[in-house]
Amino acid sequence: MEHLHYITRKRARFEAICGRVNIPYGTPLEVRDGFLTLAPDKPLCAPDSENGEAFCCSDEDGRGRERGAYIDAILSKLQKRDDQWQARWDKIWNLPLCARYRRPDFKDYWLWDHSFYCAPVEHLAQIAALIGAVPAGR
Repeated sequence: MEHLHYITRKRARFEAICGRVNIPYGTPLEVRDGFLTLAPDKPLCAPDSENGEAFCCSDEDGRGRERGAYIDAILSKLQKRDDQWQARWDKIWNLPLCARYRRPDFKDYWLWDHSFYCAPVEHLAQIAALIGAVPAGR
């Protein structure tokens, strides 16, 4: 499924195709000609680019803010290097639900596929609960 509506899941400051941008959290974006755009004449980046995934998520269902909160919580929890770090990653590696959002081209390293940033909120909630990630505001 092609997603045409996105939202910034946090403030987006980066060098875009149209120049330097500073886009507030929650700003709606649309995909036009394969690029996230702020306005018809302001192409930013591809949705599956590093910047696209670092700052944006799908809002096709109107739940982009909630989706973004789960994504941020999951990524933050997985990056935390505490005594439970390996246990969290073991859960991610072993859950079939997570495997559907993993890039298949890396066999010994986990990278989230672009579909993770467009995943149903219910799936993200399950992943977050699995590793003890709590989205902001919950």
